[in-house]
Amino acid sequence: MLRRFAAAGRSSAKLVAPLGCLVSRQKHTLPDLPYDYAALEPHINAQIMQLHHSKHHATYVNNLNVVEEKYKEALAKGDVTTQVSLQPALKFNGGGHINHTIFWTNLSPNGGGEPKGELMEAIKRDFGSFANFKEKLTAVSVGVQGSGWGWLGYNKEQGRLQIAACANQDPLQGTTGLIPLLGIDVWEHAYYLQYKNVRPDYLKAIWNVISWENVSSRYAACKK
Repeated sequence: MLRRFAAAGRSSAKLVAPLGCLVSRQKHTLPDLPYDYAALEPHINAQIMQLHHSKHHATYVNNLNVVEEKYKEALAKGDVTTQVSLQPALKFNGGGHINHTIFWTNLSPNGGGEPKGELMEAIKRDFGSFANFKEKLTAVSVGVQGSGWGWLGYNKEQGRLQIAACANQDPLQGTTGLIPLLGIDVWEHAYYLQYKNVRPDYLKAIWNVISWENVSSRYAACKK
């Protein structure tokens, strides 16, 4: 199951490049969660998790399949105008699928605390301390206007960690080139039923369920 999550994360490099292979690819599917909907309570309640996963993420998956089918037809016809017009929908729904597939594995009922090993050393090197890192990622996530994501990413060219924000469902790697390690969804559907419009309270709570084991594994993988 987790291999399927990881594969979707790695596919975030480009949304447009693989489109020439659409003729032979299989349809995207909604990944299973590695925990129950109620497993992250009291920090994120079961109702939010069920709606977020089975409705919102499922919609991105379904729409992505529809758009890719239309794109395949446009490719077959040599209809460049339609191919171009479908790009925003590919980016939005493809990004939504990529982002959420990463997000679910970034969370765990056994999460919280602080990372260890190489990831912790990298955080201290690039942000000064874990507390500074946590404060900066929280501030960036709180500051997203409207809907979007706060991210910890890895800059492979520079060999360092970076914090970034992406609007809407823009995928981190396809937008900035950073390899995604940890994403925080700040769309209201991720927290409104429990935290109303108080995004800072949601962000304070989500640190209690961050899976540093997963984030550390992503960090180790992107350095190879």
